Amino acid sequence: MTLKLPPSGADRWRLAAHARVIVYETDDGNELLTVYDCGAAQKPPSAQLIGNLVRVNADHELEHGPTGYAVSMREAADLVKQDEHHYVIEAVD
Repeated sequence: MTLKLPPSGADRWRLAAHARVIVYETDDGNELLTVYDCGAAQKPPSAQLIGNLVRVNADHELEHGPTGYAVSMREAADLVKQDEHHYVIEAVD
């Protein structure tokens, strides 16, 4: 797991307002989450982790592809670890 996201609490990390989360679905039912600060930026990802993105409770756009899906954030949010293998994205007040 690689996390270069700013922490915002215990098991919580801040996502930029225009973050893009790429979710690759694996054959064994797991997911690889790759977080970019901005979908248009040409820089390495801020985070890569194995786990399931359970839900997104923030303004976003969803795009499906052949190997998974992409979540394009439209507001600042936190990536929240629910347990060892489950994450949610929640809007920040």
